[in-house]
Amino acid sequence: MLEQTTYYEDFVIGAQRKTVGRTITETDFVVHAGHSGDFFPHHLDEEFCKTLPFGQRIAHGTMVFTIGVGLTATIINPVAFSYGYDRMRFVKPVFIGDTITSLVEIIGKEVMEKRPGYGRVTERLTVSKQTGEVALVADHIYMVEMTP
Repeated sequence: MLEQTTYYEDFVIGAQRKTVGRTITETDFVVHAGHSGDFFPHHLDEEFCKTLPFGQRIAHGTMVFTIGVGLTATIINPVAFSYGYDRMRFVKPVFIGDTITSLVEIIGKEVMEKRPGYGRVTERLTVSKQTGEVALVADHIYMVEMTP
């Protein structure tokens, strides 16, 4: 991982970066079910899923989110801290064998009046499938130090 100090003032609205791809496997489904406790048949019961409109197992939305965010975690910024996520939407299902990539774009900045010396930076996370279809969208909010 690369360490890069980027202060609030250095963030540019519209700046983007795209990640490498990651193919979703059956092991991902099983491991995520074990970690989360979500053993719903929509994710793990192949025969049950054949009776549903998609005809196959659907990835946990939380797994797509976790992997999608993980793909973006290639830069350590020692002056930025995650403040949370807003507006998460599961747009299209992800299946075993799909390859996802993440695109992040800076969509907003504002000074944090109640936290002198900090600003809030909002980054839009878009996770897409190999088909180009958007699978997930969420806004990641950072609390970032201003230049000393």
